[in-house]
Amino acid sequence: MAQPPVDILGSQSINKTYMPYHLDAGIAHRAAIGLIVLATDETIEYEWRRLLNLDGVSFFVSRIPSARIVTPEALRATEADITRATHILPNTRLDVVAYGCTSASVFIGEETVARRICEARPGIHCTTPITAAKAAFQALGLSRIALLTPYSEEINQAMRRYLETAGVQVPVRGSFNNKNDTEVARISPAAIREAVLELGRESAVEGVFVSCTNLRIAALIDELEAQLDKPVTSSCHAMAWHALRLAGVTDPVPGQGRLFQC
Repeated sequence: MAQPPVDILGSQSINKTYMPYHLDAGIAHRAAIGLIVLATDETIEYEWRRLLNLDGVSFFVSRIPSARIVTPEALRATEADITRATHILPNTRLDVVAYGCTSASVFIGEETVARRICEARPGIHCTTPITAAKAAFQALGLSRIALLTPYSEEINQAMRRYLETAGVQVPVRGSFNNKNDTEVARISPAAIREAVLELGRESAVEGVFVSCTNLRIAALIDELEAQLDKPVTSSCHAMAWHALRLAGVTDPVPGQGRLFQC
């Protein structure tokens, strides 16, 4: 006579199938955000976990190839993979898709980025760091900013022109002038803090924008705003805020700077 199966402890095995369950709205019941990240970016996901730590809000990541050395040509090349990368959670609701590169959004163009995203997700809300920054400046009432970047001067000049064409004056600029994205991710928060304070103390500016999703600054924003008595935002910070607002999440988030009260 066959014996019943036993587990390693010698007791009789129990197998209950079709256990009862019910479905709820999931971890993104308030907002489901798709995030496209460059392969070389080490920071945006880390910062977004802090910034989007809200019940019912989740983000889902897709990565696209990118060059370690940042040049205009390398930035433009990322366009080719945007549509493919937008196939995040197929057949599942997304409220917003965010493309996570500030300088590439300038060189490709915000409208082109949105078009590539909508090829995979027709009609979805889209944002980029530069799109979000412009929305942030409007929400904060800023028309003259200090711009801090890690970029080469060619990219810095393009960024300044892009913002000024959009009606935002950039009378003060600073840069770490580093083309290596891996090294940019390792620029210390202490160095970023000192640079923001130096630029932000200039009387010609009303606030500071730190451009690049690979710079670690989100945890410093409350402190910097208190020292400067001026708004401070960054690529990761502004895009997280903008994605929330596009998804319909409007509650203020304490401890994340003035922008998250707008």
